[in-house]
Amino acid sequence: MSDWKQIWQQKYDIVPAQLEKIKHKHTVVTAFNTNIDAVVKISGTQLSELAQKMHVSADMAQTGKCQIDTPKDVLRGIIKCFISGNAEEWIVSSTEIYDWIKQNIGYDCLQMGGQGGIVANAMAVLGVKKVVAHTASHPLLQAKQFLDLPNLFAIDENGKLRPARQINRLSDAPLIHWIIEFAKDDSLSLDDQTYTCPKANRFIASYDPSNIDLDINNAFIQYADKNGYDYLVLSGFHGLKSEQNGVERIKTAAEIIKKWKSLHQQGIIHLELASTQDKNIRRAIIENIAPLADSLGLNDREALDALEIINPAQYEVLRQQELHAPQLFAICRQIMQKTQTSRLQMHMFGLYLTLQNKEFSISCNQNLHGMMLAATVAASKAGLGKLEKSADLLWAHQNVPTNLLTDELQNLAEFLQKPEILTDGIAELDDFNLIAVPTLIIAKPRTLVGMGDTISSVSLVAAR
Repeated sequence: MSDWKQIWQQKYDIVPAQLEKIKHKHTVVTAFNTNIDAVVKISGTQLSELAQKMHVSADMAQTGKCQIDTPKDVLRGIIKCFISGNAEEWIVSSTEIYDWIKQNIGYDCLQMGGQGGIVANAMAVLGVKKVVAHTASHPLLQAKQFLDLPNLFAIDENGKLRPARQINRLSDAPLIHWIIEFAKDDSLSLDDQTYTCPKANRFIASYDPSNIDLDINNAFIQYADKNGYDYLVLSGFHGLKSEQNGVERIKTAAEIIKKWKSLHQQGIIHLELASTQDKNIRRAIIENIAPLADSLGLNDREALDALEIINPAQYEVLRQQELHAPQLFAICRQIMQKTQTSRLQMHMFGLYLTLQNKEFSISCNQNLHGMMLAATVAASKAGLGKLEKSADLLWAHQNVPTNLLTDELQNLAEFLQKPEILTDGIAELDDFNLIAVPTLIIAKPRTLVGMGDTISSVSLVAAR
């Protein structure tokens, strides 16, 4: 094991040089969801007190719809994620619930939210020459969440491209997502039982009517029609509801994306799958948006959610199990077959996997290097809590001893009978290539918000 770790520690030496390469990338466009995150850390003790006050039990947390119609639903969601260590996002149905969260839970800080906004900030600080973010709402409070960088743009109130930090669309209302984080090994006392959180994670309660309705700025559409992109990073479909015409909105978005794909055939389209509670919406994303993407990004939970749509019988077998790299690899293969995407990246604790067609325009070595840069940037974000200047990007590379988990890498190598994965990180399979990277681990992360989005986008854009 120590030999493998030494090999990978040496491989990670490529990261600073790889970071320089990303500064030659011309244009990244992010669409569609940008919002404001209100971040708060909650302890098991605080959660116990709130649950007792509101008469919420552990059993209640495992039942009911994954949406927020009452204050009790907020606690149901937090408790469910605390006990499982999983991350989920539920939609807040009213301003009254928003007010309850503000008064009873509060927040520690405000920051950029939404995959589109988070990726835009990350790409800008990484040094991409031009980054253009879609915003359904862009008041001053939203503008303040964009980094003050000259390469970061959005559409102003007159439909013109301007530095995102300088825009104030006065008629727009702020869109707030509450990011409620909890720590690994913290304990929750409920119903005369003690529950220990198995993994640091978060529960997201979102009040975001514009993004939930997938409001798309017409001036942004026209800009992308005319100017194109090297990379288009898609997200923001997960909050739609089927009972509110969500499937129809996805199909409308698909027509827009088809046009972009036709107009700009050299560009790469990446879709970030997210925790999507509405199964009809999840199916619509998989069937209408994913086939248009050249690349997909997802975590282990989202992979299992996709399997529920693609292979319900197998989902029922696996959903109660603790999944490891071999099972997740097999699930990812099914997702690739269903969507016909050329590239899929799955990130789990300690390991990133990329499956891609052999003819894909980015080589295996390029992917490997991009994934290691992404692991470093993600570790820096976890350790610092934010990435706001270029000096932050290599913080983990410069200040943290290389801490790699290789158990899952070994599991996968044995399962595939491909020992070269352990030392090379690359294996050729029958009809596609596999790239696997053990990732840097931060023992006590300051935040996990936006980690998956950062991992997926940096891995792709840094690779080419």
